Amino acid sequence: MPKDDCIFCKIAKGEIKTEFIAEAEDYVSFKDINPQAPAHALVIPREHFESLNEVDSPKIMGNLLEGAKKTAEKLGIRDNYRVVINTGSQAGQAVFHIHLHVLGGRAMQWPPG
Repeated sequence: MPKDDCIFCKIAKGEIKTEFIAEAEDYVSFKDINPQAPAHALVIPREHFESLNEVDSPKIMGNLLEGAKKTAEKLGIRDNYRVVINTGSQAGQAVFHIHLHVLGGRAMQWPPG
């Protein structure tokens, strides 16, 4: 169920206009407003889940990963990209609606944190 005050729910419902990179029945993707790499997009489910800990369906996670793959393809980074899920504020989650970061366009460092 969407939360009235969730910015990602508003984006998914089209209440906040954002150009989608990829979309399907269960998810949408769009560019991050604070990019951390030359290519940086977010993949979000249309349904509200506060974090990965609330997602109870492997199908939803599979669809989000499919969305990450399609987003990487559309961004032209299909062969070299990273997918990140931050869970909780200490892990860097700033918007409490699960989202996958798709990052690429440069060499990534390890460890990331």
